[in-house]
Amino acid sequence: MRKRLKFIRAVIILHGRSRNSTVRKKTVIIVADNDGTEMFDLMAPFYLFNATKKANVFVVSEKKAPILLVNSLFILPHYSFSEIDSLHIVPDVIVIPNLNIHLMTPPKPSNVNWIKSHYTGANIILSICDGSATAAATGLYDGKPLTTHASDYKTLQKQFPKAGWVKGVSVTESGNLYSTAGVSNAVEGSLTVIRRLFGEQKMQTVLHDVAYPHADVKIDHQSKVVNKNAILKIASKMLFRRNYKIGVMLTDSVNEFELASVLDTYVRSFPKSINSFSTGGRNITSKYGLTLYPSGNLKEDRVHELHIMKQLSDDPSEQRFFTNTSIIKYSTGSKQYPIETCLERIATLYGTNFKNCVKLMLDYN
Repeated sequence: MRKRLKFIRAVIILHGRSRNSTVRKKTVIIVADNDGTEMFDLMAPFYLFNATKKANVFVVSEKKAPILLVNSLFILPHYSFSEIDSLHIVPDVIVIPNLNIHLMTPPKPSNVNWIKSHYTGANIILSICDGSATAAATGLYDGKPLTTHASDYKTLQKQFPKAGWVKGVSVTESGNLYSTAGVSNAVEGSLTVIRRLFGEQKMQTVLHDVAYPHADVKIDHQSKVVNKNAILKIASKMLFRRNYKIGVMLTDSVNEFELASVLDTYVRSFPKSINSFSTGGRNITSKYGLTLYPSGNLKEDRVHELHIMKQLSDDPSEQRFFTNTSIIKYSTGSKQYPIETCLERIATLYGTNFKNCVKLMLDYN
């Protein structure tokens, strides 16, 4: 086991050097919780930091076991806490997604302690959305600016009064400590840290790669909460409008950013069900090497809509499952921000007011 870990560490170090120089790639560790981690909080930074081509990005959790990305996909972490520690790798960036799916549940001590013990003061911490609960529990943000999802701001402020809670911004920065507003703002936070580490030109390259809808990182944030009117609109949709069973097809080399945008936006449209699928139920390797496991079974979970980012197989045994299914295709290399693409279709189906409810839940404005 020790020889294997030494070999893996050597591979990481060699992989972390560019072909034309001895400059080490940055190490970005995204902390995950096996019992549930917010999907876009994890997948967006994973894609964006990988897209720089200047970082080794690893998903690390307490156990080397599948992680539920709430609520329609499983991924396998690269390492457990103990494995990454055995490699003696010091992260340059630690990303904290929302690890507390239920806000009234205290952050897990194992996650809090691992993060706290690996912050050196020289590396960067990026808290995303309600990852702020775990970040605040470390004590590192005591008296330092910390933001979160607009709808959870008051709750978390009461639970962790020592943190310097702020709102009205998509990203906070205090030395090496960063945080973002809710869900969709994982992009703003990641781009801000990318600019600091790799410069303006690299940040702009990544910004254009995902068709970000602004010329620069949008810092101003409206901090609108999911209010009673929004809750009534959601309830009305669930009772009186079309509640589809939605599926998203997993294919090898699927783009992690597009996949997370589709799943995390449509889950907030409150469909009857939403699942990910793959041919034969097999695991899939994404564009930047995540191992993905589907949550649904094609033979058992028939859907009204199937969203695909790559061409479906021509296998007749697979096609028969979709004879009464609407196929929603996404253009490869689209010049529209994926979240916007999903929101436009939701507006067509359920109206602009309901689309705005989905935006509130994404904290997207």
